[in-house]
Amino acid sequence: MNLESPKVTVEKSAEYLFNALIDVKNFEKLMPENIAKFEVLGDDIFNFGLKGMPEIKLRLKEGIPNSKVVLNAASDKLPFSLVANITAVSENASDVKLDFEGEFNPMMAMMIKGPITKFLETLASNMHKL
Repeated sequence: MNLESPKVTVEKSAEYLFNALIDVKNFEKLMPENIAKFEVLGDDIFNFGLKGMPEIKLRLKEGIPNSKVVLNAASDKLPFSLVANITAVSENASDVKLDFEGEFNPMMAMMIKGPITKFLETLASNMHKL
């Protein structure tokens, strides 16, 4: 299952956004208002929970300077990755698009598609908070 956020333009350089996104503490600023829990577990891993949803651990897997940040689920129960693609528009502006890639059975995919799509849209729309 592949889902994408809308592309958002942020008044920050690609380098700034990349450095902000590889610091997992900053993901708390991107979370929706209905967040029930956010906990940094290490330099490259954090745990979060939204009301009515199971908690999810994300681990920083890869960073390609100024263009891409990849986070993977730290659990095998829900195998997915969250990819932030950063494209410099100018010296002080960048486009960011989030991709969600996961392998789920059709029933699970149907149940989580709506909430995950909304979650991606929220993360993207909060990029300006970094």
